[in-house]
Amino acid sequence: MGTKHHHSSDSVSDPKKKRKVGFSKIDEGIQPNDCIKIYIISREEELGTPESFPIEPVDLSPFFEEDGKIYGYQGLKITIWISSISFQAYADISFESTSDAGKGITDLKSSLQNIFADNIVETKDDFLKTFSTESQYVKSMISNGKIVQQNVQSEYSNGLNGESKTDCSELEVVRVEGESMGLLYCRLVPLVLLLVDGSNPIDVTDPDWEIYVLVEKKSDQPDKPQQLLGFAALYRFFHYPDSQRLRLGQILIFPPYQRKGYGGRLFQAITDLAVSDNIYDLSIEEPLESLQHVRACIDIPRLLKLEAIQPSLNSVVTRLKDSNLAKRTQITRFSPPSDAIEEARKTLKINKKQFRQLWEILIYIGLDPIEKHLENFRTVVLDRIRADVIGKDTGAAGKRVVEVPTEYDPETSFVMCKMNGGDESKEIEMEESDEVKQEEQLKKLVDERIEAIKMVAQ
Repeated sequence: MGTKHHHSSDSVSDPKKKRKVGFSKIDEGIQPNDCIKIYIISREEELGTPESFPIEPVDLSPFFEEDGKIYGYQGLKITIWISSISFQAYADISFESTSDAGKGITDLKSSLQNIFADNIVETKDDFLKTFSTESQYVKSMISNGKIVQQNVQSEYSNGLNGESKTDCSELEVVRVEGESMGLLYCRLVPLVLLLVDGSNPIDVTDPDWEIYVLVEKKSDQPDKPQQLLGFAALYRFFHYPDSQRLRLGQILIFPPYQRKGYGGRLFQAITDLAVSDNIYDLSIEEPLESLQHVRACIDIPRLLKLEAIQPSLNSVVTRLKDSNLAKRTQITRFSPPSDAIEEARKTLKINKKQFRQLWEILIYIGLDPIEKHLENFRTVVLDRIRADVIGKDTGAAGKRVVEVPTEYDPETSFVMCKMNGGDESKEIEMEESDEVKQEEQLKKLVDERIEAIKMVAQ
């Protein structure tokens, strides 16, 4: 804060004139996502042109200051280019002026290093040189790797008459091994941080982590840089008494190549690996809905070919076709039998939790025509979700959330209790409005689940 003093005789002699007090403008800061633009380029000529591929990063505020804002800059613009050849980056920073208005001046270099570490190049010229000096970077990183899947040709549409043509490119899934694994992953970490919300880098010094990359190479252009399309990080751990489990910790297809089927191909290679290595089962750490969809689209055709589970599946489908669940007096139970769960795990390495989700999709497909049996199927999904969310019965027994009088926030104050089935004196009646709200929430969950099932089935 500053004050302006006026020393003229008029201001002193006239008591009606008041001194003017000025207040410095408070620096409210800038949200990083409002001033940072990020692009991926595959050739130096694309820098600063419409050919560069824009990416939408997650919330960048965790990388800047304590409250996630940038301070001390007026007219700040940060443009970052990432090379899809070497995965190094260059940041062009421009601003009109800087001033400390009480919050200091953010150290932009340090903040960007929180994301890019040593992958950020100091000058534009040095960055552009990497397209020639490191044109074979991907090839050098995977040269000693183990190919787990190859000779898959890519297809593209010529965009003129919609005809699909096969080009001369091939896809390979390679396990990166040795020192190259850590070096390559460190180059990929910035994209993980930018694109996967809440992500953390894996510990590359832990020998149980494995990195698999999806690479495209032009068989008719051997000198052209191999293109890294995406990667997956898997953790292999012991399962008693003498087997191993695989957990997918990270999987990412880079933005220019998304929605082209590459994610499915990479995940297919992972499931094939789980079978060929005869691991106990394959799981995913906190999967997004989009990944769950891809996973289901891969697993359902495999299960439809698994003869051992067909009798159990056909039995459930027949019961549903012959029943009218609208007249049910208790919760419906159409869970998969234990022998079907074990067969899917042993043969296809599908874990129990995943198989239970897939079982509903298999039932949906079996209820053909689905329109005729949709209400029955909806009841099955409703009762399963009700049991998962509220309790194991449609009656008062099970888990209940009960509001209690409190001096704190009434919306966050409650008791979770488990009711004793059959003891009417211990049941707690729900308020009618709460029950209506609960049913509305259940209906929404059922609608979302059936829509997800429908998309996989189609």
